[in-house]
Amino acid sequence: MPDMASSASTTTSSPTDYIVASCKTTRYPALCVQCLSGYAKAIRKSDQHLAQTALSVSLSRAKSAAAYVAKMTQVRDIKTRERQAVKDCIENMGDSVDRLSQSVKELGHMGRAVGKVMDGSIKVAVRRRVIHVAQVTSNALALVNRFAARHRRPATLTDQQP
Repeated sequence: MPDMASSASTTTSSPTDYIVASCKTTRYPALCVQCLSGYAKAIRKSDQHLAQTALSVSLSRAKSAAAYVAKMTQVRDIKTRERQAVKDCIENMGDSVDRLSQSVKELGHMGRAVGKVMDGSIKVAVRRRVIHVAQVTSNALALVNRFAARHRRPATLTDQQP
């Protein structure tokens, strides 16, 4: 049975419809559509363009978040322990940005290779493994977010300042 994303290009009438149908398979479909619909003309109805654009948008958002968190070290009256925690966070976010950058490059290479080299059972096996890793990663991120939400300290007025 084909999944929604792979059948989306054959059952939708426009690139935006394709994005909406593809985003239904994600954990946050509304956010997915919001982030990608502005790129509908570039994505067309291509799985490769959709994935490449999604990664590029993720990279852009990760860079923006890393820059924001980096400013937190300059917050007045930040405690030494908090400053170190923010620096650790910045390092982790930098690693994420690096990995996303590499993923964007690799997906570009893979997209060219898949059409020319991989087919049939090899393509299915690779796809299955990649989907499994994505699902496990999604689960891990959900659990990290759950942990963070449960252990978040109450916001103070100084947290609200830019």
